[in-house]
Amino acid sequence: MLLESPRSDIAARLIDLEAGLRQLNLWAADPPTQEALASEQPFAMDTLTLEQWLQFIFLPTLYQLLESGAALPERCAITPMAEETLGKRQLPIAPLIATLQDLDRLITEAD
Repeated sequence: MLLESPRSDIAARLIDLEAGLRQLNLWAADPPTQEALASEQPFAMDTLTLEQWLQFIFLPTLYQLLESGAALPERCAITPMAEETLGKRQLPIAPLIATLQDLDRLITEAD
């Protein structure tokens, strides 16, 4: 069996993240406004929910970096924010948190 590259592992986890958001009904049909997407706050927390940030900023950015072969962020730590924000909801978020933990680790460890 061939070992997958770190980038392939990251791409697989991004697909899992999208699936997890959809399963929890946290996937939006309509994008936020351009003004909301232009936030300069971490996670755009002043204009977006975390799931909107994941869907409309994080996922597209990571897919673009993977496709272009560009350098990935040196560090990724989304899990604590997800635990803080999504953990307050009455949702079965454990699988989503596990996916985010994998992404944090894979992106931080990628060369």
